[in-house]
Amino acid sequence: MSFFKKLKEKITKQTETVSEKFKDGLTKTRDNFSGKVNDLVARYRKVDEDFFEELEEILIGADVGFETVMELIDELKMEVKRRNIQDPREVQAVISEKLVDIYEGAGEEKSSLNIQSEGPTVILFVGVNGVGKTTTIGKLAHKFKEEGKNVLLAAGDTFRAGAIDQLEVWGDRVGVGVIKQAEGSDPAAVMYDAIRAAKSRNVDVLLCDTAGRLQNKVNLMKELEKVKRVIEREIPGAPHEVLLVLDATTGQNALIQAKTFKEATNVSGIVLTKLDGTAKGGIVLAIRNELNIPVKFVGLGEKLDDLQEFDAEKYVYGLFADLVEKAE
Repeated sequence: MSFFKKLKEKITKQTETVSEKFKDGLTKTRDNFSGKVNDLVARYRKVDEDFFEELEEILIGADVGFETVMELIDELKMEVKRRNIQDPREVQAVISEKLVDIYEGAGEEKSSLNIQSEGPTVILFVGVNGVGKTTTIGKLAHKFKEEGKNVLLAAGDTFRAGAIDQLEVWGDRVGVGVIKQAEGSDPAAVMYDAIRAAKSRNVDVLLCDTAGRLQNKVNLMKELEKVKRVIEREIPGAPHEVLLVLDATTGQNALIQAKTFKEATNVSGIVLTKLDGTAKGGIVLAIRNELNIPVKFVGLGEKLDDLQEFDAEKYVYGLFADLVEKAE
């Protein structure tokens, strides 16, 4: 059974709505990437060095990342030789297969969140301003509340004008409480208050916003480290997740941000927002492969339920949906 047939079989067994969200959310990337691959396959009669060179350019253009592209091309060449593939059309399924392998083979970390069975699960959100951090917190609060969990938000971004108000709007919208102090307050003090409140209110999940930029000369990473220390002192082992929020539309710049935050904080997962707004969705693979950090959630639209748990097979389905659906 071909890879596309297997993928089709798996996808049809899963939630159709979620698969469709990945398909719709990756339309721009699919039109760009899959369209160019289809064109490449149509122009070549055989799989040769020129074919691979053009494929390399297409992958780099989709922001898959240079290191990842080199690795992928080497693996494709070996697989094509091993299977004695002559027809370029047969390479499409191999590309899909290898994309899943690269993502899943990059490490053992699970894409699911580290939710605690007892006491509050503390999730810390980090990332620069403008990436959609507050919106992500609001959407995740909605998701947890729908699952029947008691959720609380901590307004730790005390430096950006309007950040506290923005989080309060989300709190009202999804019906969860927000712990805050005045603008310009010490973020670590906000976290201390939030943890005390989470414990007294028997909260299941505490979602903590943080600054993406400081208005003074204090180093942002040092400030985040201080926030983490306060959380850990109050709840040993917390934060249970440190999620770095990145804007997919910034492409390679998102990869640079991820490297900076990874060096300074113990990032456990990535939330990639606005994936539906970019034609360069290959950044998912670059982040996973080059930084060894799992992508835990992806933003596939504006609606409350458009923040979806990442799944490598659904992602590849989104990239090659037309071919998967044609598979007999």
